[in-house]
Amino acid sequence: MNLAQALPTRMPAPAATRPFLQIKNVAKTYMSARGDVVALEDINLDIQAAEFISILGPSGCGKTTLLRCLAGLDQPSAGEISIAGKVVAGPPDNLGVVFQRDILLDWRTVLQNVLLPVEVYRLKMSEWTPKALQSLDLLGLKGFEHRYPWELSGGMRQRVAISRALLLNPTLLLMDEPFGALDAMTRDDLNLELQRIWMADSKTVVFVTHSIMEAVFLADRVVVMSRSPGRIADVIAVDLARPRELAIRETDEFTRLCRRARLLFERMGLMRGSVRA
Repeated sequence: MNLAQALPTRMPAPAATRPFLQIKNVAKTYMSARGDVVALEDINLDIQAAEFISILGPSGCGKTTLLRCLAGLDQPSAGEISIAGKVVAGPPDNLGVVFQRDILLDWRTVLQNVLLPVEVYRLKMSEWTPKALQSLDLLGLKGFEHRYPWELSGGMRQRVAISRALLLNPTLLLMDEPFGALDAMTRDDLNLELQRIWMADSKTVVFVTHSIMEAVFLADRVVVMSRSPGRIADVIAVDLARPRELAIRETDEFTRLCRRARLLFERMGLMRGSVRA
């Protein structure tokens, strides 16, 4: 049985009394000899447990900066981020991160790359190796466990990175444009895989992208950011049924949601509108 066959239809999670992830009045300024750079300004957002959030915006709007603050890799210059009621002062427990570059170690096999967190946390290799193999199997990488990253395609490498991020079963998964460098067909395939994994495990996911269609296809809500300094321009609720197939992108409702985001960017001067004679 493959992962798609094993998945039930996922119903929306009931609203929690307290958000799992809270971003309150967050700002981030980078100091520079040539003048300070304000990357984020007045960011406020509540995210519920098991919610899938897409953060959508143009290059330079602070998407990655926000994700780094959520991961505890950077600290806000103002405001506060909390996860499960605990203020983030460094990388939190139960966190998985996937970057645009897969950051695999070329001298380690696929399996050894996936098991890297087990080594870092000094866990029992004998206990986690079967789980790593199962994860690779679910992501379509059975038979490639002992290959090296340089022997894989870009899409396969990113599957390895996702498998590594998910191995310790994090409650929060942060993804920074993980499919941005892939071809369209591979990107579509991994969008479906990611949705299936999320539906199976009910993780909280924050997914950064500059693709309107990708953001709408994956998310429960799309957070649209303005140009630098990054602010939240709008939050778009995506009330499309799940599981979603690629064909949903041809529906009127999907088009309407994409158009709403596109109009926001047009008003901000970030996209051109229709060409007129």
